[in-house]
Amino acid sequence: MNQMQDVVKTYYGETLTSSSDLKTDACTTESRPPAHVSAALAAVHDDVAAKYYGCGLAIPAALEGLKVLDLGSGAGRDVFALAKLVGPTGHVTGVDMTDEQLDVARAHEAWHAEQFGYDTPNTRFVKGELEKLGELDLEPNSFDLIISNCVINLCTDKPEVFRQAHRLLKPGGELYFSDVYADRRIPQELIDDPILYGECLSGALYWNDYEAIAMAAGFADPRVVSHRRLAIIDPNLKAKVEPIRFASVTARLMKLGGLETACEDYGQAVIYKGGVEGMERVFILDAEHEIEAGRVFPVCGNTLAMLMETRFAPFFDVVGDGKTHFGVFPGCAAPDVFTETQDASGPAPVGGCC
Repeated sequence: MNQMQDVVKTYYGETLTSSSDLKTDACTTESRPPAHVSAALAAVHDDVAAKYYGCGLAIPAALEGLKVLDLGSGAGRDVFALAKLVGPTGHVTGVDMTDEQLDVARAHEAWHAEQFGYDTPNTRFVKGELEKLGELDLEPNSFDLIISNCVINLCTDKPEVFRQAHRLLKPGGELYFSDVYADRRIPQELIDDPILYGECLSGALYWNDYEAIAMAAGFADPRVVSHRRLAIIDPNLKAKVEPIRFASVTARLMKLGGLETACEDYGQAVIYKGGVEGMERVFILDAEHEIEAGRVFPVCGNTLAMLMETRFAPFFDVVGDGKTHFGVFPGCAAPDVFTETQDASGPAPVGGCC
């Protein structure tokens, strides 16, 4: 464990000086954020942004006033963007184990607070290993949101990271994160390769193992928000990992009790009232649930809980009392994250749950 942690510290503290040094597109982001998120990211200091190595957009909607934790915060790009989005009544804590990255983040806290018009910084950076979150000064059941951006794959005890995230979240809170996954379990000789590991490839979980680990930690019904196949830029690295396929996935895990193992139909629907910034016309819960404002949208029991037992409740009305069970919604299936991502710019689906 210590050997691989040393590899990660060296790779992100010394080997990489900026994102231009990367050999794959695993630790890069292609997502186009909503305008208000783009503005928050653009407000981050250039020296911080240059050391960004995320693989997705780990910034969800409806953030004002939230208490947020960033696992593997690096130089703080996402922390500072979130600090602007949560506003002066919210707070963002970043955890990282690399001194060089933390030095950059802490050096820019006051600058960002001044830029955002805050009297004092609403950020905090804690040094620590994600595998040892339970040993850090972090209060259980205290965070509304936990994010992570292409870091969990670098952890040596991934089940413990998910267990601790569940422990730290408030009921109704969520873990919203981007990471890299593989379509099969990675051979040990590739895991031991420091470049492949540092490039967020050989530490990637097999997708089915991820789902099992998440559910064992208490996160029932994992949801995929977006996904894309990864390209290996360096031909030598590509030759080493073939034929393994990799995908970057942004996912959300809700801390909710009573979720079921299938998409059960209780004859209920929701109506999105609008009001979520960046999702004025269509609310996107996940890749299978794009809910058009003003339209009656049938939902399963799990989806209803994700909307009405979380921070999203004020934006929805519910239709139906849920007293009658009609079985499983037909055609329910999770997306194949290792296929090419579908174009999400078209109209929202007209069907209901799934």
